[in-house]
Amino acid sequence: KILAPRELDYKVVFPGSGGANAVEAALKLARKVTGKESVINFTNAFHGMTLGALSVTGNSMKRGAAGIPLVHATPMPYDQYFDGAMPDFMYFEKLLEDSGSGLNEPAAVIVEGVQGEGGINAARLEWLKGLDGLCKRHGILLILDDVQMGCGRTGPFFSFEDAGISPDIVCLSKSIGGYGLPMALTLIKPELDVWEPGEHNGTFRGISPAFVTATEALRVYWSDDELEKSTKAKGERIASTFKDLVETYPEANLVAKGRGLARGLEFGSGELAGAVCKAAFERGLLMETSGPDGEVMKLLPPLTLTDEELSDGLAVLAASVSSVLVSRRKE
Repeated sequence: KILAPRELDYKVVFPGSGGANAVEAALKLARKVTGKESVINFTNAFHGMTLGALSVTGNSMKRGAAGIPLVHATPMPYDQYFDGAMPDFMYFEKLLEDSGSGLNEPAAVIVEGVQGEGGINAARLEWLKGLDGLCKRHGILLILDDVQMGCGRTGPFFSFEDAGISPDIVCLSKSIGGYGLPMALTLIKPELDVWEPGEHNGTFRGISPAFVTATEALRVYWSDDELEKSTKAKGERIASTFKDLVETYPEANLVAKGRGLARGLEFGSGELAGAVCKAAFERGLLMETSGPDGEVMKLLPPLTLTDEELSDGLAVLAASVSSVLVSRRKE
């Protein structure tokens, strides 16, 4: 249902029950395949709460909870980190090509197509394509963490599809279980399958009910393109509402972000975004914040929500933003 129609050739590894398991398997395999230790990650990345995944995560609070040094990973600027002031990958490529840079030769690059916890930062498709080309030129494996943004969240099944790339390793979890049941997959190109028997094993490789629900979800929602079209259309409705809010409150310097049904509205501070989420909660809508300072109001609704539910939610959202920003105007 998924790989063959997209002309993707992967072996499927069941690494455990959560997204961090998928990431840990990817990092471990990349290091085994290449014989190198260093991994490149990106600013504001989030890849999980276990030690390996934390080492390639950007958030200082989450990293600090590890209690030990998190090593063998080097952060690079994510797309638009410098707001277009620097050419894409100029710093990264310079370090790779300069024998005096001190950068350890990396085994892999790990990246999210859209950063969820980092603030709903959606990488441009040309940036992802450029990253893929850089990795190929320098013999670096590309790991695409689609734990939160895969399984249709941005429209296509994979967040990287529209960029026309095929990463060496893909991490999936969350929605792949089909009904909220825990499951994770690490997809690897066949030539990377170098595990020895028992080298990456464990007890919780798959819960039988999750295999049933995941299979049914693929059959129901991915036998045609109806879900993908619906997700894109609903995403555009959210984008339109966000655009109206940005234009209605110019003094707030709001920024609309995201792709598909992964959307965010960036405020000037985490305090302001939190106040809007609190106002929404009081009106019956549950939202959270993301970004380094919690400054982004984050929307990740179910892909199966109805048009009526979307309308109701957007009305609550708009009223919540209005209530907070109008009160601040009066202050």
